Amino acid sequence: MRLPKFEYRTPQTIAESVKIMADVGPVGQFVAGGTDLYPNMKRRQQTPNTVISVMRLAELNRITGDGKSGLSIGASITLTDICENPIINRDYPVVAYAARTISTPILRNMGTIGGNLLLDTRCNYYDQNYEWRKGINFCLKKDGDVCWVAPGSSKCWAVQSSDLVPVMVAIGAKFRLVSTIGDRMIDAAGFYNDDGIDYLKKRPDELLADIHLPPTDGWRASYQKLRRRGAFDFPVLGVAAYVHLDRAGAVDDAKIVLGGIAPSPLEVKEAGEALIGQPLDNDHIQAAAEAAYVKARPLDNTDFVMNWRKQMARQYTLRALKELVTTP
Repeated sequence: MRLPKFEYRTPQTIAESVKIMADVGPVGQFVAGGTDLYPNMKRRQQTPNTVISVMRLAELNRITGDGKSGLSIGASITLTDICENPIINRDYPVVAYAARTISTPILRNMGTIGGNLLLDTRCNYYDQNYEWRKGINFCLKKDGDVCWVAPGSSKCWAVQSSDLVPVMVAIGAKFRLVSTIGDRMIDAAGFYNDDGIDYLKKRPDELLADIHLPPTDGWRASYQKLRRRGAFDFPVLGVAAYVHLDRAGAVDDAKIVLGGIAPSPLEVKEAGEALIGQPLDNDHIQAAAEAAYVKARPLDNTDFVMNWRKQMARQYTLRALKELVTTP
């Protein structure tokens, strides 16, 4: 498969980047590592006329702060650098761990944290070459008018398949978006739409500039990933768990966020409520895991049987929470 023809632009600053995007309009696309965009272009899922590289912008390649004050991560920082950064490993180990589960070492050398957070939604009927998709008369997400996952639905059910997204939602990260009309901050929890086509609350002219992690303040977080192979594969279920304990050892805040089963990350509020005000013991962990199982509704558009993936929501929530019992 070959890339379609396109113009490649290499601006030197954020301001120049967003100005180019404003000038070219809907036919433009930002790119950093390109590990998602370029394969999609080869499959003709995305066909921008102008590709604007932001990989080497100095403003997007900085990590500042720490766990006490909060951390800012430039969107073009590679996943390998996330995995190896000493401050992230010390203060935000869940972020380093989740990044380490993404794809393979070679692709992590190119892929960026921003790219993973903006990852296109995925589906067995969508992530195929052009000829395969043409053979089924395409799908609702691209060039067709039927969602083959749920033919009676007017909604696209392609799945949000990032490993870092559930983690960012769970720990309360914020994203800074930049355009020619100004900057804005948006909570990770409010950034993703439950729609496989319109899956981001981001305008096409906006550039994800950096990711802001809150001060840790003693909270604990973990991530568990289900996939067929131990590397390369996207998650078909991801579970991010976050808890904060009060001085008496009871949970005073908790979040359980599921990824890989819906067009957007799913926070299971009932699972968090099962923990709040209680000790982080086996009985309450079991109750939270059961709540996650009840709310998990995977569809048949990724690897493994969907009913089994639902069962795994219970088991992977158990694993994620039990890890926090001993993790400081």
